[in-house]
Amino acid sequence: MNFENNLEFAKSLDAKDELKKFKNEFFNPAENLIYLDGNSLGKLPLRTKELLKKVIDEEWGSRLIRSWNENWLPRQKSVRERIAKIIGADLSEVNVCDSVSINLFKLSSAVLQLNSDCKEIITDSLNFPSDIYILESVINNFGNKHELRIIESKDEIQISSEEIINSCSKKTALVVLSHVVFKSAYKYDIPLITKELKKKGAYVIWDLSHSVGSVPIKLDEWNCDFAVGCTYKYLNGGPGSPAFLYVNKNLIKDLQNPIWGWFGADNPFNFDLSFTESSSIEKFNVGTQPIISLSALESSLQITIDAGMENIREKNILMTEYLIFLIKENLSEYHIEIGTPLNSKERGSHITLKHKEGYRICKALIESKGLKIIPDFRKPDNIRFGLNSLYNSFEEIFIAVKRIKEILDMNEFENFDLEFDAVT
Repeated sequence: MNFENNLEFAKSLDAKDELKKFKNEFFNPAENLIYLDGNSLGKLPLRTKELLKKVIDEEWGSRLIRSWNENWLPRQKSVRERIAKIIGADLSEVNVCDSVSINLFKLSSAVLQLNSDCKEIITDSLNFPSDIYILESVINNFGNKHELRIIESKDEIQISSEEIINSCSKKTALVVLSHVVFKSAYKYDIPLITKELKKKGAYVIWDLSHSVGSVPIKLDEWNCDFAVGCTYKYLNGGPGSPAFLYVNKNLIKDLQNPIWGWFGADNPFNFDLSFTESSSIEKFNVGTQPIISLSALESSLQITIDAGMENIREKNILMTEYLIFLIKENLSEYHIEIGTPLNSKERGSHITLKHKEGYRICKALIESKGLKIIPDFRKPDNIRFGLNSLYNSFEEIFIAVKRIKEILDMNEFENFDLEFDAVT
């Protein structure tokens, strides 16, 4: 598409947007604000407000303990069904529980026990640090008998699939990668890497946290082994909403959850004094589900399903292409670099800008006395703009770039110091 650098063109793209109706599904603050941080925390769906009121007032307030059988256990299955549909999996392969870090610990430990003859674990320098910390802790728990290799990115943006594939050998037990990496939005080729690493006998755990809800995922079709992911970014599940894990149905019976809790038992309410693990995907449960957070997911996931992942992806490719065009047209003289792959096939749904004053520019956007624009910042110099097809518009993208130019023209960032907030 041939883009134009004016507001009327942005509005014309919005007029043709088939997903624009979904913007009204979300709560919009009264203040003058553009939210471009859906890659970190999604907006609040209005359906979720209504459902949570029902959960608190009726299910918890009136029905009390009876709601476990009437609502809460059935809802866990309902949420699993929705996530399975979004990630291209069968219900029997998907569980919703705990956090990404805990689920990665469980699956990594189970894989090392399964693939006990191999002593090498591979990840990359683009991975989310918590994933690396979990792998270090797993190695420690296994008596420090495994080696963790971190493949370095030469440009801090991407690493080729071939480099990942060639780094693995017969001694590689496990590879852990983010489908879309958190800083640059680089997107790995899951089908290719999975296929080639299977030939070498290595298992792969994919972290889908920055791709699920923004990129079509087909785990069964791609013959994946394992995956984990969060639900509070593009899936709009709310802060701290439960994570999910995926295990290929052919591997479930061979794995053992390293954390034995009563909801992972074969018959939890038998209250046996000796643990017998469930034979299903529910073996990866540990404790009681956070029902309020779990309930919020039921409504938010349905919005994504209603919109359709192919439609969502088509729009976010167009949005990111448009943002890149506007950056080149308006900001090239300000020493701003695009820290995201320019090829749409190699990126997710956020665009990263790199500038030596990145943090203070980000603060100026957020804390303006007039229009406030919320992206986020990742050290050392990355401003991330997360574009959610369900609620972001092309007009918002145009206004955001115009505002960045104003901040740089007027040196407004100099009004802010370099004291970092606890959450950036």
